[in-house]
Amino acid sequence: MQTQTDLSGLVIDWDMTPEDAVTLYLEWGNNSWHAQHKPVTSKNDFSTYFVINTWTGTPQMSLVRRNSEDCVELASFEIPEDLAREFMEDQGFNKGVYAPSGAIKQWLQNKYFN
Repeated sequence: MQTQTDLSGLVIDWDMTPEDAVTLYLEWGNNSWHAQHKPVTSKNDFSTYFVINTWTGTPQMSLVRRNSEDCVELASFEIPEDLAREFMEDQGFNKGVYAPSGAIKQWLQNKYFN
C-alpha cells in the first residue's frame, strides 16, 4: 500500500544500503574518509534511502531517513508484482531487509523522480 507524500525536493541516496546505513549511523567510526559515504560527524548528518523488507514473505518497500539517533519511515510503496517476484527470487526467498534491485530503482526513478 502506498502512503501519499510529496517526494519533490528530497535528495535520495540511491547507493545507500541497509548495511551501509548501520555502518554509518550505528557504528560511528567504522568507515574511512575514503569510502563512498563520508563518516557521520554529528546527529545533523542524515541519509534518505529506500529499503525493502521481506520478513512478511511479501516485499514491502519504504523510503526512510536515518541519522545516528533515529530512523523514520517517510513513505511506503507497493512494488509491481513482476518486480516483487523477481526480487524475491534474486534474494532466494530469504527474509531480511535489503536495498532495492537495479530494476526497482529504475522503476522508482521513472515513476516518482522524473
